[in-house]
Amino acid sequence: MSGDLSRLAMTVLHPGYEGVSTPDWLRRALGEGLGGVVLFSRNAIDAQLVRHIRAENPAAVIAIDEEGGTVTRLEVQDGSSFPGSRALGVVDDVALTERVGRQIGRMLAELDITLNYAPDADVNSNPANPVIGVRSFGPSPELVSRHTVAYVNGVQGAGVAACAKHFPGHGDTVTDSHLALPTVHASREVLFSRDLPPFRAAIDAGVRAVMSGHLLIPALDPSMPATLSRTAMTELLRGELGFDGMLVTDSIDMQAVAAMFGPGEIAVRALNAGVDAICVGQGSEEIVYEMRDAIVAAVRSGELPEERLAEAAARVLALSEWYGAQAALRDKARGDVDESVGLAAARAALTTSGTATLDRAPLVVEVNTRFSKAVDAATPTGITAALTALLPNTARLQLDTSGELPDLASDERPVVLVVHDAARHDWVRSTVTRALAMRPDAIVVDTGVPAPPGAAVHVATHGISRVSAQAAAEWLTQ
Repeated sequence: MSGDLSRLAMTVLHPGYEGVSTPDWLRRALGEGLGGVVLFSRNAIDAQLVRHIRAENPAAVIAIDEEGGTVTRLEVQDGSSFPGSRALGVVDDVALTERVGRQIGRMLAELDITLNYAPDADVNSNPANPVIGVRSFGPSPELVSRHTVAYVNGVQGAGVAACAKHFPGHGDTVTDSHLALPTVHASREVLFSRDLPPFRAAIDAGVRAVMSGHLLIPALDPSMPATLSRTAMTELLRGELGFDGMLVTDSIDMQAVAAMFGPGEIAVRALNAGVDAICVGQGSEEIVYEMRDAIVAAVRSGELPEERLAEAAARVLALSEWYGAQAALRDKARGDVDESVGLAAARAALTTSGTATLDRAPLVVEVNTRFSKAVDAATPTGITAALTALLPNTARLQLDTSGELPDLASDERPVVLVVHDAARHDWVRSTVTRALAMRPDAIVVDTGVPAPPGAAVHVATHGISRVSAQAAAEWLTQ
């Protein structure tokens, strides 16, 4: 095959990989022009790892999901040093959001990471949303717009590219696109008034990348998910909204699209729709070369215009060039350490009802719900650890969906019930009701989108992070 055509095809592919060191196939692919690499916590990310990637292809776009809050790849063991988007939206201080974005950008600048797949510009208009929730700044397009801009300004002010996601908006869904294809049942008018304003605001603010959402939106295209729809990607995002930066897919191994087509066909369809970079989180040698070969074959058959592939590759390289030109900003950001901002934001985000002071080690009952697949499986809620640091001998009990409670009435210890997204789960609310019947003095801490307080003492952190847990523990022991 033509070396130039093959290299163009490799440039638009941005896979993740397994393991803590770069595998041989990835190093070879980088040498052949692989345009990007997506890092996950499983890769044991550090500066040396990034140097190894850049040694094979200095222009590679190295990307990561470092939203803060529930979605962190760099701080997955102990939880993020920054509260997530909903907590920032609750505080509603755009200067604070920009400071948080800048500190996240600084962390990435220190590692020489090109692109942050954040912020989440989705308007969480549906409280039953299983995958966005606290990852959104909130339910209002005006709120989400102003904080999306602040976050973009913070990250990009540190010399790292930001990425607004999940276009055209994943907020009004009841299906997790990791598991199946969600449908957004909204008119074009509602999309333009509710879901698109944060993306328009991000584009006006100069965001360098946008990530597509695997969403079926009949008002735009009744037959294809937005990622594979020229109506959504080119006519709407490029044409009506005027975005000319790099457009990247959400991971194509998500079932919303993976259940429809193989990786090669998804890549070709996405490129034809107007996408520039194909992200595949669970990348492998087989998948990468299958996609490359499918793209090359599609160009040769006329199915994919070579000009479209060249345009996509050029946008990937333009993002890399932009990053290279921001070295002075990154140097400045590395010295701009603001260690207090994360905890300050988490404290400001706490909403509480009632009063309580824990004066001895409690029993923490974690009423567990499954986090979405966007959240690393190892991410802790952190409440037990934070309380243990202040009250040694704090005990922990984890419940599953069976909700089988011990005899709390006879337990002399204070009881803290930790729940996540109680508003979305009947069994969680039922479990809390039964626990409070046994122990009316139990304290409820909700780390997600909270239900109306049903306890005498209720604390909402509006997200999962190390600092959110610390803020809650401080308040409970003040």
